[in-house]
Amino acid sequence: MLRKSWWKILSFLLLVYTCTFGFLVKVPKLDDRMQESIRNFFFHVPMWFSMMVLFTVSVIYSIKYLRNPLRKHDHYAKAYAATGTLLGVLGITTGAIWANYQWGAPWSGDPKQNGAAIAILIYFAYFVLRGSLTDEEKQSRVGAVFNVFAFFMLFPTLWILPRLTESLHPGGQGSEGNPGINGKDLDPAMRLVFWPAVIGWTLLAVWITTLKIRIELLKDKQEQHA
Repeated sequence: MLRKSWWKILSFLLLVYTCTFGFLVKVPKLDDRMQESIRNFFFHVPMWFSMMVLFTVSVIYSIKYLRNPLRKHDHYAKAYAATGTLLGVLGITTGAIWANYQWGAPWSGDPKQNGAAIAILIYFAYFVLRGSLTDEEKQSRVGAVFNVFAFFMLFPTLWILPRLTESLHPGGQGSEGNPGINGKDLDPAMRLVFWPAVIGWTLLAVWITTLKIRIELLKDKQEQHA
């Protein structure tokens, strides 16, 4: 039992560690605006990391489904996309809270914010499209194709376009939003919380997803025996 659940226990311990030391660790005072709001870095950014991991796994299973249309591949793709979308919504929410302190408003129309919103709306469209189709085979096939499209749209909306325009967000052209908040300049003390947070949030997201998948597989068994 312990051998199968070790990663779940690790997820719990890492998130307890993150939520505890994330508020206790000494953080650098980068500017007068940021102050203690920098601690949101331990939640906002790891959620985006985890989201990308889950969307990647989801598109892999969609491609698997297109090559070999097994029902379980579609369940995996849909479940990972659902949890990834949830993390994306949480990432936007925590980002808006941070932006309120850093930029003076929760939503300022920054290219990074707009791109993130578009990316998540595309995934919402994925679920709306699936829900609009009644035939299960067609739903799975069309959903798999759209999921591949949604995944590759992440790159222009999140990484490419925001870097080509003026942005307050770190990584944008002319960025003046959060000085020093990137992987290369991250304070050593913050690294001790940040990377465990990334792993912890990712493992928790996978845990939630596996529960969703088990429910769907049980429904399939019930339908087969009905």
